[in-house]
Amino acid sequence: MTGKVPRMALPATPHSPGRLVVIQPLKRKRCAGCRRGPLSLLVLEDGAPRCLDCADLGHLVFLPRGDTALTRRSREESTLSVVVVRFNRRKSRYERQGVLVEEAALARAEIRCLADSEARRRRRARDARRRAAEDERFAAAFAAEILGLFPGCPAERARAIAAHASVRGSGRVGRSAAGRALTEGAVISAVVAGVRHGDTAYDQLLMSGVPRYEARRRIAGTVESVLRAWQANGEEDVG
Repeated sequence: MTGKVPRMALPATPHSPGRLVVIQPLKRKRCAGCRRGPLSLLVLEDGAPRCLDCADLGHLVFLPRGDTALTRRSREESTLSVVVVRFNRRKSRYERQGVLVEEAALARAEIRCLADSEARRRRRARDARRRAAEDERFAAAFAAEILGLFPGCPAERARAIAAHASVRGSGRVGRSAAGRALTEGAVISAVVAGVRHGDTAYDQLLMSGVPRYEARRRIAGTVESVLRAWQANGEEDVG
């Protein structure tokens, strides 16, 4: 035995000029220098595995992949950084697992990322307040359109129908292109839906197994009656 490491003990490592590479070995390896092992991370020097201490990298800490911003900033802050790779047998290639950086550099990078997280949190809060204000204005405009078409509709009911129809991300008529444009057809559709669910036995019919179209047929007269009353009430007030 000569003590030499077999040439095929490890696949050929990816070469990147000017960049150090550390390997997460798939098999149990010992350092060719200090004989320490098994090694969780190693450097190949002339085909022989070396531990991080023997390779003068023992002062670095491992940062797993996954947080792009933290990785980028850690490498910016670190005088020395090393890419960590592991061989994927199925794909026959090395894949990045993370980086080794100076511990102080990682701490500075974490502080920078935390500051960014707080800034993002404040921005999300501002955006949420802005969207809430926009939604409130839109719901008020929608309710005004309802009362314009159905002056006999109670104001509180108009606001409730408008709020329900215009919930952001709901896919309801108030969030459609026609709804956002406050077209008459969209407003009427929202009112009809509100009456259908709030003033008739429609939901109970569905729960009892009545098909949707049959349930709508049965309650159509009630819906029409409510709509006529809400329209006629306004006409009587004007007269």
